[in-house]
Amino acid sequence: MAASTKFSLILFFTCSLFLKGTLGEIICEHLPTTVCSFAITSSGKRCLLEINRKTRYQCKTLEVVAKRMAPYIETDTCVSACGLNRNSIGISSNKLLEPQFLTKLCSPNCYRNCPNIIDVYTKLADAEGVILLNLCEKQKIHLHRNMLERLSSGAAPGPIHAALGPMGANEIKLLNSGDASSPIASIKSVKLDQVDAPTPAP
Repeated sequence: MAASTKFSLILFFTCSLFLKGTLGEIICEHLPTTVCSFAITSSGKRCLLEINRKTRYQCKTLEVVAKRMAPYIETDTCVSACGLNRNSIGISSNKLLEPQFLTKLCSPNCYRNCPNIIDVYTKLADAEGVILLNLCEKQKIHLHRNMLERLSSGAAPGPIHAALGPMGANEIKLLNSGDASSPIASIKSVKLDQVDAPTPAP
């Protein structure tokens, strides 16, 4: 009886260790491509969706660190709230030039509830010399101005996205005119794998 109990305890302990290692560890290259984007490995490194030479999706490990949130798989709720697509290849600062994306990224549903995604675009903005919070504030001013112009012209106020419309060169210049806090026109194209992100202090 004692030998049987001892064997059961050993078996239970071994299975527990196996399950912990299997369920608790996230490795980019082992993730389904449907959850790769914005995932963080157990070691704190970010994952990125790419296409290989055979034009197939593959999940790749980056050297960009986000240790405080590791391990983590981004939720569908946040992907949708922030205006993103899990099947997008790569992540770059070019998205910050898209007004409709910026509107969703800066919305309370995304900015307050999705720290992982906000961390990604904060780092990308920093690499461009832009402060994301300032960019969001400028975007709100642009939205309000656009809405007021529509109302004063007698147009019926539609959804925010319709009111915003595509941002033209003049509007980009307006966002950047004389205000160094939001140099949106200076954004070139920094990719996530080019971001120098040191390991956060504990």
